Amino acid sequence: KHMCFSQPPDCDPAADPSCYFMAVTALPTASGISVELQGRAEGYISFGFSDDQSMGNDDIYICGTDSNGTVQVQHAFSTGRSRPTIVPLGNVSDITASMSDGVIGCSFISRNPISAGGMTEQNSTYFLLYAYGSTTDGLIQFHGTNRFISDSRVDVLNPQIVKRAHHPSASKAHGSLMLIAWMTTSSVGMITARYLKAVGKGKGCSSKDVWFLAHVSLMSFTVIITAIAFILEFAHIKGWAGGVHPVLGCLVMILSLIQPVAAAFRCSPQHEKRFVFNWMHGIMALVIKVLAVAAIFTGLALFDDSPEKWLLQVMGGFVGWEALFFILQESNMWWKRKGKSEMHLVAKTPNTTLLCITGILNLSQLTGCLFITIMKENVTFIFFI
Repeated sequence: KHMCFSQPPDCDPAADPSCYFMAVTALPTASGISVELQGRAEGYISFGFSDDQSMGNDDIYICGTDSNGTVQVQHAFSTGRSRPTIVPLGNVSDITASMSDGVIGCSFISRNPISAGGMTEQNSTYFLLYAYGSTTDGLIQFHGTNRFISDSRVDVLNPQIVKRAHHPSASKAHGSLMLIAWMTTSSVGMITARYLKAVGKGKGCSSKDVWFLAHVSLMSFTVIITAIAFILEFAHIKGWAGGVHPVLGCLVMILSLIQPVAAAFRCSPQHEKRFVFNWMHGIMALVIKVLAVAAIFTGLALFDDSPEKWLLQVMGGFVGWEALFFILQESNMWWKRKGKSEMHLVAKTPNTTLLCITGILNLSQLTGCLFITIMKENVTFIFFI
């Protein structure tokens, strides 16, 4: 019997190449453990025994590619959030290691005592850490959010199925705040500035219209919420996580701070170059919105463990609904402008009445057309004979 730890839960590594799996079997008389490890990664998969659910003072085994691309088993010890220190492999035998179609697998028997928390212990309970990532010239790189942690201490010598810990509360709060900021307050703020300027026209405070006050308040909340979420996650991770998500998040944070600063130095509405600010402000808002939505999608992908990826589907529906709303509003504005333009053109076009007069003058047939052109208060008569 084995102690098993997998992600997604209960996945079958033999049938599912995206299954991250480890199994530990106690040897007779508790003389050591037999380990099986498998997972899809660009360079390495690893697991560790820890006294807590954070990296640091952990006994780690790494199954990764060296500078020649050959999969090797390494023994390491972590002293913090930096790259673990490689230590002698020790009493490890029966090593098998392979890599096929991006899936790394290895197995071995270790009779080394487990060292965690700076002490060497045996027959103790530990948290299990599982991480994977890339390698460069045989050196493992930071795994970022590619990690799984057991929800409680486990006895490595006791057969059991280990459950993965829930996502940290700090990460959940980070994601929730970003959703509020970029799918609620920012959306309402943009809608207010774009489509609701006529509401409460001439009414407001300090000579500012209601729509402007609402827009500034909502977008200020957006920036504040974004900053809180940004700081919260960095304080939790205490480092730079790999992947696209943190890059997008940093871009959103930087541009979100630039946007209000640029708006504070805008020219007056009557200035001849005001249209430049309007265009730049609008384009910047659109860019930030797109980056924020992309960051949310990549963030949800890190959280969504379901086979159906329902979190991404719900987010896709949310974004699709909002995009449809903006398309309909823009179409409505275009039709209104087109109607006003046509009415303006009709108002500017002279009203013309054609009168055709046929008569006899001096025994000669005279056919004339009288055009009466009305332009404001002037009347012009034109005869064609």
